[in-house]
Amino acid sequence: MDPYILVWVYILAGVFGLCVGSFLNVLIYRLPRGMNIVFPASHCTNCNYKLKWYDNIPVLSYIILRGKCRNCGARISPRYTIVEILNCLIWLACVWAFNSYGIGYIVCSALALSALIVVFFSDLETMLIPDSMTIGVALCAIAELILEIFGLGIGISWPDRLIGGVAAFAVFALIYFIFLRIKKREGLGFGDVKLVGAIGLLLGWQSLILCIILACVGALVTVLIVNAVSSFKAKKSPPDNAGAEESGEENEETSQGGEFPFGPFLAAAAAVCVFFGQTVIQWYTGLFM
Repeated sequence: MDPYILVWVYILAGVFGLCVGSFLNVLIYRLPRGMNIVFPASHCTNCNYKLKWYDNIPVLSYIILRGKCRNCGARISPRYTIVEILNCLIWLACVWAFNSYGIGYIVCSALALSALIVVFFSDLETMLIPDSMTIGVALCAIAELILEIFGLGIGISWPDRLIGGVAAFAVFALIYFIFLRIKKREGLGFGDVKLVGAIGLLLGWQSLILCIILACVGALVTVLIVNAVSSFKAKKSPPDNAGAEESGEENEETSQGGEFPFGPFLAAAAAVCVFFGQTVIQWYTGLFM
């Protein structure tokens, strides 16, 4: 890509990345709650104050308002600014990583990663993965598959993508139904099953294996840390009576047996593999050649 054009692509990616990041916050809040993403207009969830255009400037408005609603002074979650900055950085990273493959591949990758951002925060906050975002990832993957057919992709063949999508969905669906049959409850949300199928289509089966490994390791480490911190707090604050002991035991059982979102780990691992999956695969296969 011509250096002059590339500079403008970086600028546009940064600006649009921030603006799209602002819209992602709307999706993160409204989709899991079944709300219309257009109406009503953006407003304070505490006092229903309708935000002005100058209250919706990405990042800048949050800084000017000091993280508070202009009308009622309620605290605004820093997640809004984090998502805007994160999406901007990811779009810039897509330009950096894929500029030699053309605008089409850059756009497809950027949109797929934006959908994964919504999945990450939505599942983290509500334990729900919007089907529309899973479909969005799958559509971007199909667009990339078409680009691969015309030689405009990064080298993940369309058979590898199809195998990744079908195999991932089939294996995770099997795990889902086996666990449901044996334990009589879900061990894995079906939203995760659909998501991993879309990710398999996006990454191809080789990078998908790496993605699942990273997601499982990340989830395991996080669970161990959370349980360790919970146990430490429980020991540091011993119960005062038998009733409190029973309550503490119930809380411990709840924390150990409670639901834990896997979607954020899948989304984060998929994002890593979008940028570095092929490099890791080439390095690994090079060890045996």
